Amino acid sequence: MRIYLNISRQLESDIRQYFRPGEYLPPEMQLAERFRVNRHTVRRAIDELVANGLVQRHQGKGNMVLRQPHLYRLHDGAHFTGNLLEQGSLPSSQVIKSRLIPVNSKLAMELQVEQEQKIIHIQTLRKTEGIPRCVINHYLSNPDWWSVLRHFRQGSLHDFLRKTLELELKRKSTRLSARAPSNEECRLLQINKSVPVMRIKTRNQLRGSDQIAEFSVSSSRSDLIEYVVEH
Repeated sequence: MRIYLNISRQLESDIRQYFRPGEYLPPEMQLAERFRVNRHTVRRAIDELVANGLVQRHQGKGNMVLRQPHLYRLHDGAHFTGNLLEQGSLPSSQVIKSRLIPVNSKLAMELQVEQEQKIIHIQTLRKTEGIPRCVINHYLSNPDWWSVLRHFRQGSLHDFLRKTLELELKRKSTRLSARAPSNEECRLLQINKSVPVMRIKTRNQLRGSDQIAEFSVSSSRSDLIEYVVEH
């Protein structure tokens, strides 16, 4: 393998482990001394980092580390909080809405419930490092859970369900799409209309049962979250 590619991979590892967005890499001369190569080889290595969206050159300042999207791995036990904790981030959750609502025909079909009943709607805003990344609308099928869920304020909703109601959810199906954000999503995610959102519709069932317990619709910033489908 060419030397500059080896250097690029080492610098990429350094960036992911030791650098925060907005910080600068060491000067090229210092990197050349570290790797015992000439500055031309270092520049080619940094060219690779620029092409991969890891750094940006700033004339007269150096090479600045860019913010990287978090990876969200989709599998039957995936949830937002756990995914980000595994990557060393400390996510936070803010409850925007929490209420009982009449179920409409579309939600009744997703949750496999009768149209006459009420369901629980909880909307949460997820952040890391204070930056909004995802807004999630949770629809839960059993209104009997409301007496407990009305007290949910922060953290992982699935962890809260497990600890308070001893309910464990398993992902049954996932549908992905991309679209322009709504006005509400622009406001909550602090983006403009030019930034598309990734929308994930998920049906979760009680583990060990065929009952659909939750239908969720999440809208994530496409510049800050990258989804990984595991096979």
